[in-house]
Amino acid sequence: MSTKTIAIAPSILAADFARLGDQVREAERDGVDRIHVDVMDGHFVPNISIGPLVVAALRPVTDLPLECHLMIADPDRYIEAFVQAGADSIIVHFEGNNNLHRTVHHIQEFHKKAGVAINPATPCSALDAIIADLDLVLVMTVNPGFGGQKFIRSTLDKIRTVQTTLDRVNPACDLEVDGGIDGDTAPLVVEAGANALVAGTSIFGHRRGIAAGIDELKRASIQYRVV
Repeated sequence: MSTKTIAIAPSILAADFARLGDQVREAERDGVDRIHVDVMDGHFVPNISIGPLVVAALRPVTDLPLECHLMIADPDRYIEAFVQAGADSIIVHFEGNNNLHRTVHHIQEFHKKAGVAINPATPCSALDAIIADLDLVLVMTVNPGFGGQKFIRSTLDKIRTVQTTLDRVNPACDLEVDGGIDGDTAPLVVEAGANALVAGTSIFGHRRGIAAGIDELKRASIQYRVV
């Protein structure tokens, strides 16, 4: 048996944008592993958030990897802009992509990590043709578009299925989860196979502050056993 550390990725969607730089610095000081940037266009999801300018503003603020989650239609048009802004990894959705293979390899041509996200209603088989090429799979545990949603428990089986496939074809690939992750749900997704947790409200909205939110997640899921 061995242990594998769980990565914590605070989502700035839940941060106070009037103090965004300070809050990202605080999260970095408190030991998170990367910063998750939720990008929404009002078309692919029913919300509008931020774009490359915010990524560029954050780049000098933190040494942590910036993980850009593109919940947008036709993401190919914006990959280079996010790379130039300072993104270290880019995640696109299976559901919003016209040519997933081309998109993934376009990201990797910039020497950035490429991830693919699947929504709760999307079957795991959607990843079959691309999973061997990925650096990260993101299983959405809520429907994308808004922070603070309730965790969908049926996604646990999906996490297990994806992890089984990764063990067979791409064991170096991260398995990340996003949506409703807190001290109660973190152990469930970790047990199912996730090794990276995106959390917004439970970190930036924690009643006792950012440090307490991060500590709660770490205590709940800092390590898990793998055979």
